[in-house]
Amino acid sequence: MDVKKIAVIGAGTMGNGIAQVFAAGGFDVVMTDIDDAAVQRGMNSLTKSLDRLLAKQKISGSDKSAILGRIRTATRLDVVADCDVVVEAATESVELKLKIFADLDRLAKPAAILASNTSSISLTRIAGATKRPSQVIGMHFFNPVPVMQLVEVIRALQTADATFETVRTLTQKVGKSPVEVKNSPGFVANRILLPMLNEAVYCLHESLAKPEDIDTVMKLGMAHPMGPLALADLIGLDTCLSVLEVLYDGFKDSKYRPCPLWREKVDAGQLGRKTGRGFFTYASR
Repeated sequence: MDVKKIAVIGAGTMGNGIAQVFAAGGFDVVMTDIDDAAVQRGMNSLTKSLDRLLAKQKISGSDKSAILGRIRTATRLDVVADCDVVVEAATESVELKLKIFADLDRLAKPAAILASNTSSISLTRIAGATKRPSQVIGMHFFNPVPVMQLVEVIRALQTADATFETVRTLTQKVGKSPVEVKNSPGFVANRILLPMLNEAVYCLHESLAKPEDIDTVMKLGMAHPMGPLALADLIGLDTCLSVLEVLYDGFKDSKYRPCPLWREKVDAGQLGRKTGRGFFTYASR
């Protein structure tokens, strides 16, 4: 398939980053969300990201203008009708994603590929919500999307080879490194990462050390560029909890049982950087 136009469903942290990467790769992009305010927040974040790249001289002023010129926004899903690939980047909720994919299946043209940025939810189940399961696939980008190189390309049980090859090639065209992964709870990255983050939260929950000291142990002792609690704040504590719940439900193994402190933080609205407070406090949101 010759991919020319891409839709991104969701203008949040991941969605606007994905839209930026595709537009920077030369593709026409339409980014949607539920209302004008959400779309505007996404465009504001995207513009700030480009401004940071401009300040670091990684792009020029004309590059910034060209990227923004390739992106349009909408609050209706029917704008996907002329898109070749649709990438869903909504909240990590099974029910929401199944509804979105049923709607996208109805609205997108028959040849369109429907991809999900889900970080843990079964692509086989998502594909089953459509009448084109062979054209459903996972494209799991990592935060911050413009910076992180990896994309997990996840095959549902039903995904056709042609779908995989199109998405693999598309991933390479935007300068990312695709890794083929089979469908399984948490895939590869989060199946490895989240138990480590969970143990760090258990250490905090059991008062073994202060948050900054737990992170220092991992940075200085294991050469991690960022401590696990700061990383959880960057990802979003609600997202981390959702992934852990998918792992726990999927494997029925106690090693994936979320620490109760995750739920306490989420219930308190302390979700990390995006709310200004998580395991650490941030000066600005």
